[in-house]
Amino acid sequence: MTTPRDDDRTEALPASPVPDGPPAVGPRDTGPSTVEPTPPPIASPGTPDLAAGPPAKLKPTRISGTWVAVLASIVVLIVLLVFILQNLTGATINFLGLAGTLPLGVALLFAAIAGAIVVALVGAARIMQLRRQAKRGLR
Repeated sequence: MTTPRDDDRTEALPASPVPDGPPAVGPRDTGPSTVEPTPPPIASPGTPDLAAGPPAKLKPTRISGTWVAVLASIVVLIVLLVFILQNLTGATINFLGLAGTLPLGVALLFAAIAGAIVVALVGAARIMQLRRQAKRGLR
């Protein structure tokens, strides 16, 4: 069963496929044209211009990078605090003939800080070496 709406749709479809190329040019009518071109829309001052395309992507700034680093540092510090508070049992630490007792979490925190200092010192030495080589290359 068909409805009148279905019949309208089938009649509107072209009988042959639409060609891909430009339309065929026939004899031109020199009379007045019945189709007038539509003027481009005028954008009001408060609305964005959609014809200009999507807005340019903003580049990340140093401050935004610092903000991300601060948030990451806060998360790491919270995790460290929870770790230290859960590991308060005493541990005997021996170093260069000295002995002492510290909570296990605190002792591991000191070990991590000492490791970070060693890595920072090696990195700083490498940066100084590269700077010296760069200065020599400029001469």
